[in-house]
Amino acid sequence: MSDKVRIDKYLWSIRVFKTRSLASAACESGKVKWKGESIKPAKAVLLNEEYDIKTEARKWVIRVTGIISNRVSYEEAIKHYIDITPEEDKQTNQALASSFYTGKRLSKVGRPTKQQRRDLDDFMSTDD
Repeated sequence: MSDKVRIDKYLWSIRVFKTRSLASAACESGKVKWKGESIKPAKAVLLNEEYDIKTEARKWVIRVTGIISNRVSYEEAIKHYIDITPEEDKQTNQALASSFYTGKRLSKVGRPTKQQRRDLDDFMSTDD
């Protein structure tokens, strides 16, 4: 384990962000805070520091318990921080996660099938 790790690299390695560039962009846009202040991606992470992080999926408040610089499995990553997010934030985040848009259309919703289009055309063209 190295002594100095950048915050963007740390957040990527503990799997808060999918890519390091997303972690860096979040720091630059003010979505990662330390003691209420926005921080730069190059800030060194120290043990027992607390960070407020806003991602698209949820809001995090974490305390650093171990420093890692390489991305590891989820089971290993959760050993390096403690999630101290307040319960009310966790509950609102679960509601948002259940309505997460995956980009795929739900079945039976969206464009009509060929048969449904023909039925619609027959219905619209009937001039009785």
